[in-house]
Amino acid sequence: MVNRRTREIGVRLAFGARRGTILRLFVFDALRLAAVALVVGVPLSLAIGYSLRAFLFGVGPFDPAALAGACFVLTIATLLAAYLPARRAAAVDPIVALRCE
Repeated sequence: MVNRRTREIGVRLAFGARRGTILRLFVFDALRLAAVALVVGVPLSLAIGYSLRAFLFGVGPFDPAALAGACFVLTIATLLAAYLPARRAAAVDPIVALRCE
């Protein structure tokens, strides 16, 4: 996502956007995508967990701790996956970003 929007980042930086604004833009976009994944994924995991309850050992199909842990891990992974490229993109020179194709 960051690589595809390099030109946009260059334009934003050339017009005076702060690097923190660029970081927030990409991190919030990624968190929005993770929120959609959680809204869709949690009910699906509950339904599938119920249908596979015979194969679950040591955890119930509706275990809130396991579900919360999975949601937490997904959110942290999303933050890291969005923050690292966004930080690198926000540090690029606007002239270089505008020349990039």
